[in-house]
Amino acid sequence: MKTIPAAKIKEIVSELCIRANTILREDILSGLKTAYFKETDKRARDILKAVIDNASIAKKEKIPICQDTGLPVVFIEIGQDVRIKGNLKQAINKGVEEGYRKGYLRSSVIGDPLARGRSGYSPAVIHTEIVSGHKLKITVLPKGFGCENKTQLKMFNPTEKIEGIKEFIKNAVNYAGPDACPAYIVGVGIGGTADYAVFLAKKALLKKVTRYSRKTQATSTSKLERDLLKSINKLNIGPMGLGGKTTCLGVNIETYPTHIAGLPVAVNISCHALRSASAIL
Repeated sequence: MKTIPAAKIKEIVSELCIRANTILREDILSGLKTAYFKETDKRARDILKAVIDNASIAKKEKIPICQDTGLPVVFIEIGQDVRIKGNLKQAINKGVEEGYRKGYLRSSVIGDPLARGRSGYSPAVIHTEIVSGHKLKITVLPKGFGCENKTQLKMFNPTEKIEGIKEFIKNAVNYAGPDACPAYIVGVGIGGTADYAVFLAKKALLKKVTRYSRKTQATSTSKLERDLLKSINKLNIGPMGLGGKTTCLGVNIETYPTHIAGLPVAVNISCHALRSASAIL
């Protein structure tokens, strides 16, 4: 049995909050650079160049990639042979508060969704999963709400054809239009229950978008991802919604078994500043 002090978890979460908000993921940066060289629309190229330069400046100056430093979503994978010494939830939330203070990151979370009021250091959204082994993996995903507000869920009949599912996903992106700061990364969750499909769509954003070039990806899901990417990029929304063929950098799909009577499909969109950082203890 491996013992991990809660204080160590707090320290790591604090670091991950700062890292995620100031250093753009390598796969996203690579995807932006590839899009820049492939883009033929001059205005779209200029915008992509500005986005790439912005990421470079943020990393160099240790400042946020975007002014919206998001609602921190924390994914925890706990090995079944791990023992946490202390309060895990409290450690995560204290780590978020410390990271946002130390990193001078804007706090955008309000304590009461109805009464609203001033933002502060309210609890993160925490997802935990028990896995085998003696390791603890922590991933922090600060989710901006310009793109989070474009989330969609549809409970399809189990007889729905794949074309109907494709149309729903493409229309969700079209509905987002320029509002969620494209170029987008589109997370899709298929299966489970309604709530679990939405969770899967969020989790899908943690997948690398540069994996499409791998010849090993030959499953029906990967084909669906590639087909959707192609059709979404024909929408001509373009970077920041000003036209061009770079509307989407990647479509990531997560699936899970579901009931014979249902077919939940959820879409969770991220802006071009898809930020996440992980650590393993």
